[in-house]
Amino acid sequence: MSAEQLRSTDLAPRIIRFPRPGQLEPSVDLRIAPTLQLLTPVDLKIQENARKLFLVPTPQHLEGEDADSEYLPKPSPLSELPPLKETVHRYVLGIVEIWGGRRQPMQLARLSHRIVYSKITAAAGSHREIPKIRKIYITEPIEGVAETTVTLRFNDRVRSLVLRFEGVDKRWLCTELVLL
Repeated sequence: MSAEQLRSTDLAPRIIRFPRPGQLEPSVDLRIAPTLQLLTPVDLKIQENARKLFLVPTPQHLEGEDADSEYLPKPSPLSELPPLKETVHRYVLGIVEIWGGRRQPMQLARLSHRIVYSKITAAAGSHREIPKIRKIYITEPIEGVAETTVTLRFNDRVRSLVLRFEGVDKRWLCTELVLL
């Protein structure tokens, strides 16, 4: 079979080369990926904007309650929020001191969602010993959301505290708190 005949059959790999200045030339085997869609930079920008994640604040009302649209939390850009690391460190220290009975839960009410605040008040003074804070890990999966894991040492036992903060109304609000 000659080279011309081989090119005209469907069995032969077809390679499309797209030269780009300053970059390696990619090659695509259309036999392997026949449905490959090649996008222009403009198409990629449109898709990037369409897929961008954004914060939808946790509602303040509980199931069965009517939501007051005037007082719904509004997401805040990072430029309007206080420093995240400092806020998280103060909040974690406050939680630990509340558990040990050395601080009142009301001191964290402004920074806590009402469900989280009820968890804090229920556990206030429940621990005999104040745990030692070993390490605080903070990640920001999207703008305005911070997921935090804190490792705590209770005597010989190590436990994790998981927190979620949302940037709403120009402050960081703790919307989830779980001690594992």
